[in-house]
Amino acid sequence: MKTELSDTDTRSDAATALPDTEGVPMSQRIRERIQAAQRRFHANDNIAEFIHPGELGALLDEVEGKMTAVLESLVIDITSDHNTQETARRVAKMYLQEVFSGRYVPAPAVTEFPNVEHLNELMIVGPITVRSACSHHLCPIIGKLWIGVMPNEHSALIGLSKYARLAEWIMSRPQIQEEAVTQVADLLLDKMQPDGLAVVMEADHFCMGWRGVRDMDSKMINSVMRGSFLKNPDLRREFLALVTSRKA
Repeated sequence: MKTELSDTDTRSDAATALPDTEGVPMSQRIRERIQAAQRRFHANDNIAEFIHPGELGALLDEVEGKMTAVLESLVIDITSDHNTQETARRVAKMYLQEVFSGRYVPAPAVTEFPNVEHLNELMIVGPITVRSACSHHLCPIIGKLWIGVMPNEHSALIGLSKYARLAEWIMSRPQIQEEAVTQVADLLLDKMQPDGLAVVMEADHFCMGWRGVRDMDSKMINSVMRGSFLKNPDLRREFLALVTSRKA
């Protein structure tokens, strides 16, 4: 999931990514492609299809430069303070290669299997540990995800680890929790085509615990129900009861 690039690789990639438009920031070039395609690029959107090979390195260099300016504007000595001399580079790599990587890389490859045994009973996957960031303050969101699937004979099945990989790809973007679980549900619904799909997420929000009201005990829990989970109250109760029992 993570796109690991060494500093040598990224700086050499940046050089090869500047053929005809040297002097134009990489972010501007990528943004212009997205706008030309009349696509949106909100914080929780994936824009990988608009990034050409080698350009992530140039974007990394650009973010490093702007992060250096942020640190200087915060009146932090990044020249003589040994703790902050490489901070701008580290932060740039963290954003592009880790915490926001779900914006810049394609979806992980997922092999789908036919439902040979015609499974049609409730399946639950979880808890899956997920990490995201609030798009309002860029503070961490750390939580657990539970996924319920009601397959039919025509549904595609995916490996257990793929639920976690797809969830991580969605969650590794700045966003709000309500939209994140909806994106996870939409992605799995499209890939598996089950009769029903349910997603429940419980998370700590550092924008509440680290700043603002500084309430360390509050959590946010929300759910998305699709298909038979929405129409069948007994199925919904069974799923929620099983999830609750595992949380206890």
